[in-house]
Amino acid sequence: MTTTHDGRDGPPQRAGSDPTGEGTDPPHVGPDPQGEPHFHPYHHPAAGWGAAKSVGKVLVREGALVDGPRAIMRMNHENGGFDCPGCAWPDDTKGLHLDICENGIKHVTWEMTPKRVGRDFFAAHSVTELSGWSDFDLEDQGRLTEPMVYDPESDHYAPVNWHDAFETVGRALRGLDSPNQAAFYTSGRLGNEATFLYQLMARELGTNNLPDCSNMCHEASGRALTASLGTGKGTVDLKDWEATDALFIMGVNAASNAPRMLTALAEAYRRGAQIVHINPLVEAAATRTIVPHDFTDMALLKSTPTSTLNLQPRIGGDMALLRGVAKAVLDQSGTDPKALDREFLDRHTTGFDAYRALCEETSWAEIERQSGVDRDDILKTARVYRDADRSIVSWCLGVSQHEHGVDTVREIVNLLLLRGNLGREGAGPSPVRGHSNVQGNRTCGIDHRPTETFLERLAEACEIDPPHEHGLDTVGTVQAMHRGDVKVFVGMGGNFALAAPDTPYTYEALRTCDLTVQVSTKLNRSHLVHGRRALILPCLGRTEKDQQRHGVQSTSVEDSMSMVHLSLGMKRPASPHLLSEPAVIAGIARAALPDSSTPWEWYVEDYDRIRDTMAQVLDGFEDFNRRVRLPLGFRIKQPARELVFLTPSGRAEFSTAPLPDVVPAPGTLALGTMRSHDQWNTTIYSDNDRYRGIENLRTLVFMNKDDMRERGLAEFDPVDITSTAKDGSRRHLDGYLAIPYDIPRGCAAGYMPEMNVLCAIGDFSTQSDQPLMKHVKVTIEPAA
Repeated sequence: MTTTHDGRDGPPQRAGSDPTGEGTDPPHVGPDPQGEPHFHPYHHPAAGWGAAKSVGKVLVREGALVDGPRAIMRMNHENGGFDCPGCAWPDDTKGLHLDICENGIKHVTWEMTPKRVGRDFFAAHSVTELSGWSDFDLEDQGRLTEPMVYDPESDHYAPVNWHDAFETVGRALRGLDSPNQAAFYTSGRLGNEATFLYQLMARELGTNNLPDCSNMCHEASGRALTASLGTGKGTVDLKDWEATDALFIMGVNAASNAPRMLTALAEAYRRGAQIVHINPLVEAAATRTIVPHDFTDMALLKSTPTSTLNLQPRIGGDMALLRGVAKAVLDQSGTDPKALDREFLDRHTTGFDAYRALCEETSWAEIERQSGVDRDDILKTARVYRDADRSIVSWCLGVSQHEHGVDTVREIVNLLLLRGNLGREGAGPSPVRGHSNVQGNRTCGIDHRPTETFLERLAEACEIDPPHEHGLDTVGTVQAMHRGDVKVFVGMGGNFALAAPDTPYTYEALRTCDLTVQVSTKLNRSHLVHGRRALILPCLGRTEKDQQRHGVQSTSVEDSMSMVHLSLGMKRPASPHLLSEPAVIAGIARAALPDSSTPWEWYVEDYDRIRDTMAQVLDGFEDFNRRVRLPLGFRIKQPARELVFLTPSGRAEFSTAPLPDVVPAPGTLALGTMRSHDQWNTTIYSDNDRYRGIENLRTLVFMNKDDMRERGLAEFDPVDITSTAKDGSRRHLDGYLAIPYDIPRGCAAGYMPEMNVLCAIGDFSTQSDQPLMKHVKVTIEPAA
C-alpha cells in the first residue's frame, strides 16, 4: 500500500484513503507496515518466550521501563492493586503474583504512555487532516489532557473549561423534545460505581436508551441463560475450572482474547482433565503453552498441551454439533443407565421429553451436513462428555454473534442438563466476557430492557420516577441517529464509530446528531466522526490515582465469573485537568438536571456513598462496602448455581429449536470477523498477528486452500470481497490479500474493525438483536 504526505507534521495520509470518512472505504487502522507482508504458520507454544519478547518491545516503545514493571507488580493483585483494563478473566483464587498476560501489559502500557495530546496538537491539526490518519497513529499521539470542543468554522478542536463543557451537554439535553432523543453508550471499561451513576442519570432524565458493547457481543448469551436458567450469567467460578473433569471451549481465541485462561487450561491438562476445543480455526490456545509465571517451564522451554481434542465445525455449525453430542448421549442411555442424570432431570428440569424426541428426529446426516464435522468425531466428543463426572462448557463470540446465537447457547444448557452438570462443583455454563467490566456494567444497570424489580428498587432508593418502556440498544441507536430521532449521543469510553457494524452508515448516523460527546483517555476515530457539535472529555485511566475530596478512591469491577473486587490506581494522572468517570457523569447530570435532588457532588466526594446506595438497589450487593474489601472481594449470588431457577416454571427449561441451515449457497462463503493478536477491541498495536503467522498485514482474508484453488487464487493474491445483506444490498472490500489457512471449506475470516463495513446495519439477529459479525454472507473473487 502506497502512502502520500501533504507536507504537514504528523503521520502521512494513505493513498486512496478518504480523509472525511464519508466514502465506503474502511479507515486504515494499523500502523504503517514495517516491510513486505509475510505468512509463516505458527508452531510454537502460546505465551512463553514469544509473549515475553513482545512485552519487552512494548515497554521500550512506550517508554515504560520503570512504570511498566511497577504496574505489572500491582496489576490484578488484591489489597491495593488495580484491575487489568483488558479482559474480564477472573483473578487467581490463590492470590497468585504475576497473574498477568501479554495483552494485559500492552493495554496498561498503552494507557501509561508519556505522550500527551493537548491544545497545541489540536491547534496544529484539523479534524479533516486527522481523519486521514490511521487509528494507530491517532491513539499513538498519547493521552488526552483537557476538555475540547469542536469549532466548525476552523474545523479544529479548541480547549474548553469543564464548567462550559458540562453546560454544553446539559443545555443540549434540556432542550430535547423528549429524553428518548438522547442515547448513553458505554464500552465496558467503566467501573461499577460510575456505571450506577450513569444509568441513574439516564433514567432520571427519562430514558432507557442505554446501548452498550454487550449488545454486540454477549447479548445472546444473557438472553439464552435467562430463558433456560433464570439468570443472565454463567454459574461457574475459577474453583470449578480447577475441579472439572472436562472442559469444552467453544468459539473463542483464548490466547489473544483471554490469555490468562491458558493457565487454567495447562493446569487442567496436568491433572488429567479432558479439554475439547470447538472452533473453525485451530487457534494457538488449542495447542500448547508455556505459562510465563511458571519460571521452571520458561527456563526449560517446557510446554504443556492445552487440548486433548480439536473439532473444526463450519461457521455457525456449533449448534448442530451440540445436537449431535446430545443425540449420542441419549442413544447411549438406552443401554447405559448412567448416561443421564435422571434424578436431576425429574427434580429440576422441564421439557426433557420434547427435547429427547427432537434429538431422535434429527438425522445424523443433517447433523453432519450442518456442523461440517464427521459423525465419528462427534461421537468422540460425546464419549468425553459421557465419561466425565463434571463438565464445563465455555464459549465466546464465535457462538453468540449469529442469527441463531440464543438457540445455540440454549443448546449448550440442554447438553449440560442431560447429565446434571449444574449446581455442583466443577460443572456448568461459563461464558467468556471479553472486556474488563462489561458484565459489571449490565449488573449495575446498563440495560436497555431493565426488569420491573430493578426499576422499583431504583425508584425507592433514589427517589426518582424511572421510565418503564424499553430503550434502544446499539443497532437501534445507530438506526435512530440515522433517522434523526436521536440527537444527542454520549459515549462513555470505547470507539463507537469503529466498533459498530456498517461503518459508512454508522458514520452518517453520528454526523446527523446535534451533539456527540466522547469520554475518553486517548484520541480515536469517534472524535473525528462527530455531530454538528462535539466534545472530547478526558478521564482518568484504570492505572491512575483517583483523588477526591475524601481521599484516594477505589472502584469496583466484576469479572466474567461474577466476582466483584476493588481496583485502586497507582500512578499520577496524565494531566491535572482529568476528571474521574464518576465526576464527569455527575457534572453532566447536574447540568442536565439542575433541580435534581440526587446528591451528585456528594456521591463523587466518597465512592463508599455510591456503594451504599447500590447496596439498596442491586440484588446480591448487600453489605457492599464491607464485602468488597475482603481480600479477594465477593461473588454475587447466583440462584441457578443453588438450583433455584427464576424461570416461569421454576425449573431449568429445555429448548427445542430446529437446526438452522448454515450451509453456504453455492459460490458463497460464510465470513467471520475477529481480532488479531496484536489488537484489543478497536485498538491496534501493530500490523502483526503472531499466533496466526502474519506480519505486516491486516487487509487480508483467511480462506480454505480448496476454496482458493476453486477460484484460481494463490497465496497473497488480491481479491474483492462482496457481502449480500438480508435486504439484498451489497457492500464491498477491494484488494484484500488471500491467505490459505486451516479453516473448513465454505468459511473465511478476517479482521474487525476493517471488515465491519461488510455487515449491514439491518443484519442483526432476530433472537438477540446482535450484529451478525461472525456470519457475513460473502463472495470472494480475484481482484478486478
